[in-house]
Amino acid sequence: MVSDLGGGARLRSLARRQRELASLYTTAKSLTALGELDEVLQSIVHHAHDLIRTDFTYLSLVDADFRLSVRASEGTISAPFLAACIPADVGLGGKVLASRSPHWVHDYAATTVIDHDPDFDRLVTAEGLVALLGVPLVIRGEAVGALFAADRSERAFQSDEIALLRAFADHAAVALDNARLYEASRTALHELRIAYRKIEEHMAVVERAQAIHEALTGVVLGGGTPDDVTQLLADQLGGSVTLLDRTGAALVRRDSASSPCRTPTDTGLTDAVENAHRSGRCSTSVDHLGVARSVASIQAGDSYLGALAWSREAATGNGAPNDTDVRTLERATHILGLLILKERAVAEAGERSSGELLTELMVGSPGISPAQRARTRARDIDADSLNLVLVAESPTLSSTDLSRHLHDIARDCRGLAGEHLGRATMILPSADDDHTVEEVHRRLRRTLGGPVAVIGERVAHHDWSRAFSLASRCGAVMRAIGHSDLGATTGRYALYAMIFDTERVRELDRFIFDSIGPLLDYDERRGTDLVDTLSAYYVHRANVTATARALYVHVNTLLKRLDRADNVLGLNWRQENDLQLQLGLRLHQLRAIATTPS
Repeated sequence: MVSDLGGGARLRSLARRQRELASLYTTAKSLTALGELDEVLQSIVHHAHDLIRTDFTYLSLVDADFRLSVRASEGTISAPFLAACIPADVGLGGKVLASRSPHWVHDYAATTVIDHDPDFDRLVTAEGLVALLGVPLVIRGEAVGALFAADRSERAFQSDEIALLRAFADHAAVALDNARLYEASRTALHELRIAYRKIEEHMAVVERAQAIHEALTGVVLGGGTPDDVTQLLADQLGGSVTLLDRTGAALVRRDSASSPCRTPTDTGLTDAVENAHRSGRCSTSVDHLGVARSVASIQAGDSYLGALAWSREAATGNGAPNDTDVRTLERATHILGLLILKERAVAEAGERSSGELLTELMVGSPGISPAQRARTRARDIDADSLNLVLVAESPTLSSTDLSRHLHDIARDCRGLAGEHLGRATMILPSADDDHTVEEVHRRLRRTLGGPVAVIGERVAHHDWSRAFSLASRCGAVMRAIGHSDLGATTGRYALYAMIFDTERVRELDRFIFDSIGPLLDYDERRGTDLVDTLSAYYVHRANVTATARALYVHVNTLLKRLDRADNVLGLNWRQENDLQLQLGLRLHQLRAIATTPS
């Protein structure tokens, strides 16, 4: 009878052993399928749970933050327990990972051989977990996770159970390692394909860049202009290309015939140009309309010559151009710099010739020599018609730089321009002097974007020197009384230019104060208008009735004001020599004229 019982136990043990081997074989076979990692791990946990027959089984892996989180489970386990993520150096898992060997406890909450995590202990209590066995997942000597078998009652784990769970853990480690290697292989293959495509694309871009470079070289050798280079870039790169001058104003804008671009907004253009100028590199941005714009600075040595802006539709991505297109744009700025310098050299040669001829006429005046007449005729200029001298001054530009702008106007008007005795000067024909001076002022101000004063004097008997001298003196008077942004003829200032030494223009302030200072002070303190009253009185040649009518006051009121002026000035100005008072009033009135920039 005993023998029969022993034989039955052996048969049951043999059957269980066959089940274990079959399950391990099935698990090992699944590793060759290279399926999804989570599916393989779940299959391993399922078979382990089925054979060991604990209440639940789960597998945890160490994440990048060195924390253990559940990746597969089998059995009845609550969602909070499965979502737990505990430090990988505490609990039974921490002990298993540190030793890379199996460990078990018959009562998790009561054991003192492990470091407890309060949060996990609360989950253990809620889950009813009591006995726990953990075996490590080891890949190339590194513990990357653990496989756990748990019961909700106290128990001891036998050596065959530990060995069986460890065998499943080894399978899980192999699956994990295979998955990582497989993923690395797929990533490497994908990157290789991407690299190959990039090489093909790069070769195409390089070939296009080489073609553009050859075309740009052809433009230069063929005597092309910046306009030609701008059009070539637009045709080759697509979109539109704009050439900007040093002030940021557009000189040339050309569109691609095959893929034109909407005109981008001006928002951010100034900043983009400044960034490109400061960094020396191409600057790219996308406006709110979806137009991408790349800006490259045009420089020759330390000289800033302008910028090149390339715009195109940013249909996809961020509109960033490839490196080769950026280099093409930057290479084009070098070519444009050479062409701009060439044009500038030609222009400067013409300006020198114009300035030299202007100086000859000034120094040799009055009169025109046959040689001078021949030289002006060669420039398609009629020397006899040069009847207006203009002197310009800007608080922000030197006379040399201002003269360059006058040359542009002189070419359009068939005149001469240059720097004479330190002043930006121009001689040109004029039928209406006031209109001509105002028009020159408008053009200069529009170009400079800031205040500029222009004074003009008509030339008599080819005496350009005299006209220049008077215009210069009147310009000094203009500065002295604060007229720094207008265009006018000398008629308004000539009298004062003759009376005062323009080298001591501050004497004007003292003269005005000495002549009408008491009146100005009285008006400011009392809120009266004695200065305007006396000015009107002189304008109407001391006619009381006409003055009262002009001021819209009664004659008696006017007489009282005139008497008050007697008291303020402390003299009978109507009976004495009042020339100083009249000049002071007129200068004050002239200074108070409000000038509106054209």
